Parts: sequence; structure tokens; C-alpha cells
Amino acid sequence: MGYLQNILHNPVLYLMALPVILYYVIFCFLPMYGVVIAFPDYVPARGVAESDWVGLKHFSSFFSSSFFPRLLRNTLTINLKELIFSFPVPIMFAILLNEVRSTRFRRLSQSITYMPHFVSTVVICGLLVDFTKSTGVLTNLFVALGMPRVNMLSVPEYFQGIFIGGIVWQSFGWDSIIYFAALTGIDPALYDAARVDGAGRFRQTLHITLPGIAPTIVILMLLRIGSMMSVSWDRIVLLYNPLTYETADVLSSYVYRIGLTKMQYSFATAVSLFNSVINILLLIGANSLSKRVSENSLW
Repeated sequence: MGYLQNILHNPVLYLMALPVILYYVIFCFLPMYGVVIAFPDYVPARGVAESDWVGLKHFSSFFSSSFFPRLLRNTLTINLKELIFSFPVPIMFAILLNEVRSTRFRRLSQSITYMPHFVSTVVICGLLVDFTKSTGVLTNLFVALGMPRVNMLSVPEYFQGIFIGGIVWQSFGWDSIIYFAALTGIDPALYDAARVDGAGRFRQTLHITLPGIAPTIVILMLLRIGSMMSVSWDRIVLLYNPLTYETADVLSSYVYRIGLTKMQYSFATAVSLFNSVINILLLIGANSLSKRVSENSLW
């Protein structure tokens, strides 16, 4: 059946998908024209066509600047730490909560862990700032463990840990929903057979649960890798300050600072385009590796 025949046979389904398609066309595909700004010395009053064309000048300036190594290092470091510490948490939470037999306790736990997702990032970051000031709750806890009393967000060495901890706090409950859905697709007969063979909870999880949700884990891992270079700039901007630029400043926050506050539009677009190209290469590489190793891939 061709595409046209499929649309004619399922008009309601395509009508329901239309708002999503329009969203991506309007807000994701049409703005891609803006990457042209990276190649001239763009002046808004003159427009793209009338601005002086400089080719790869802005890319060259960025790669040769003293900021480039720091930005690349921080972006990769924060993303790798987030992948290692934040990605497995919703998986473990879903598996652990799936073992709970009390429906009331499970629903209460889910409700509590979902709540931070619906709180504005500005509010979450404001709470983190309050918790980590010199008299904050977290600071008092670490002082009790023997650490010095300081404003933790003013110490470069603490920033990445606080940043990743805030992401885990806000997102792990909501992110676990898709793993709960994947767990419901596992045949209960497999667990019955495993119990008959003498397998305990741990072995059931290792040999049934994890393989059962492995395709979901792989797909979400690929999507995460495809956006590794795109650290949440809004969260970074809300938490960092000049004292922590050494470990906090990343490509996306640098684009915001240079493009919107210093109005160097062409230079900021060049940096953002470089960021997007690296994301695409990471996604293609991860997808190819996953296809060879696990036979699960996006395409």
C-alpha cells in the first residue's frame, strides 16, 4: 500500500499526527535556515543577503580561541557524567518499584517522584541555589561530614556534581514511566518458569527483566547520545557564575552569552552549528555501533 492510500485509509490517525508534524516543521526545520548567519558578518539592519560574506572566519576564530578547549572539555565531561549517573537511575527505580507488591505504596512513590518534573526549571535551580549557599541545607549536611562551610556554587569543583544531582532529582521519576511501560510487556510466564527453576529475584532481573527492556534502553541511550553536546543551557545559566566558568561553561551557555548578551550573532551561530554537527556524528556513530552489537537501532 502506497503512502497516499495509507493516508486515505487512516485519515484520523494522520490528522492526530498533524499538530506534531507542524510543530517540528515550524520550530525545528524552518529555523535551520538561520545557520547561514554563521558565514557572513551578520548585521540585523542589513539582513543576511547584504551582510559581508566571510566564509569560515568565525569557525576559525572559535577553534583558535582560548575558550575552545575549556568549552569542549566541560561539555563532554558534564554529558558523560550525566550519562553515567543520571541515565541508569530511572531504569533502576522502575525495576525496584516493579518488585513492590503494595499498590498504594507504589502509587505514592510514583506521585512523589513525578512531582519535580512539573516544577519549573527556574524554581528547581532557585532551590539548589538556596540549598547550597553557605547556610543551606546541603551545605550544613556536608559540613557535618567534615567539609568546609562555603557557598558550594562558588566552588568550581562542586558545580558539576550539583548540576547533575539537580537533573537526577527533577527527571528520574518522570523518565521511569517509559521503563514501567516496557516492563508490562514482559510475559509473566517467564518469571514463573524462572521461579520453578530456582531463580531468585536477582537472577530473574538479570536474565528476564533487563533483556526484556533492553530494546527500550538502547533506543533511549541512542537518543541521549545524539544530544550529548546539548547540555541544558538554561539550567547552566541559572546556576553558574564567573567563579565557576572553569568547570561550568559549556558550548550552549557560551552561545547564549556571546549571541544574546554580546550580540555576536554570526560567531554564536558558528559555535552552535559546530555543536549540532558533533551531535549528528555522535548519533550516527552510536546508531551504527548499536546495530552491529545488539541489532537495535533508530534506523
